[in-house]
Amino acid sequence: MAINWFPGHMHKARKEMQAVLPEVDLVLEVLDARIPFSSENPMLAELAKDKPRLRVLTKSDLADVQQTHSWLQEFRVDGQQDAVASSTRDPNSFKEIPTRLHDLFTNQAQPSYKSRIALVVGIPNVGKSTLINTLVGRAVAKTGNEPAITKRQQVIKLNQRWSLRDTPGVLWPKVDNVASGYRLAAPGAVRDTAMNSADVAVALLDYLLATYPEQILGRYGQNLTLAGSPETLEAIGLARGCLSAGAQVDFDRAGRLLLQEFRNGQLGRITLETPQMRALELAQTAERLAQIAKKRELRRIEKAKIRGKKNHRGKR
Repeated sequence: MAINWFPGHMHKARKEMQAVLPEVDLVLEVLDARIPFSSENPMLAELAKDKPRLRVLTKSDLADVQQTHSWLQEFRVDGQQDAVASSTRDPNSFKEIPTRLHDLFTNQAQPSYKSRIALVVGIPNVGKSTLINTLVGRAVAKTGNEPAITKRQQVIKLNQRWSLRDTPGVLWPKVDNVASGYRLAAPGAVRDTAMNSADVAVALLDYLLATYPEQILGRYGQNLTLAGSPETLEAIGLARGCLSAGAQVDFDRAGRLLLQEFRNGQLGRITLETPQMRALELAQTAERLAQIAKKRELRRIEKAKIRGKKNHRGKR
């Protein structure tokens, strides 16, 4: 099942973001520390390729500490890109962001006293508004524990050097990497009404059983079956009373329960992807898209041949 969620306001926000990019000095991309790869906006690779970029990995208190360190190293690839982790549970983690902004930009240009603008972008429900409010020290952006709270852009003064242009949380029209679609849904970047909770929960368990089995057992009991993801979800539903008529497990309820406890951090500190997975999946996705494009081109050529033969017969 492919997961895509791109309502009308996101299309509008994407066009607005594209329009203002030439006017900004730096891109501050907010990523979910649990899915640093999947929460990257692929549009920025082309639209903002010449802009310095600071990635902020939010919700790092919910992510695997070792993996967060690996991702920070992955994103600090050259003098034009930097990365830092933050968490609302540790307000001090935000303090270095203004300095990182200034240092990253001055690495690219001559020092200037002109006020600069950082475009703040990120997927829905990643914590952009919370980050901005924490940096500014007051509530200037709406926050909420659901995607698509921010609906319009606004410019907020951070200090004498920098202003922040807030943007709505934006996904992209098509998530080409199917695995990333599930990972986006698991932390809550996709509205629950736009996905099948049981399917997403099973996909989440596929990774957790292979990578964090002890944390699953610690949460749901040492006797929990780990034979397979559907069986484990059924056992969780049975243990937690997620039952429908006839005392059968309601997989949708069990899936929503698992997803909520993952989002709340009740399963422990978990990261759903590694830098190695990023490189592999990018290559696999590129190969798959190339194969699709090749098949489409062959179909186009074949249709053109058929049309040519019909036209030739018609002229006789």
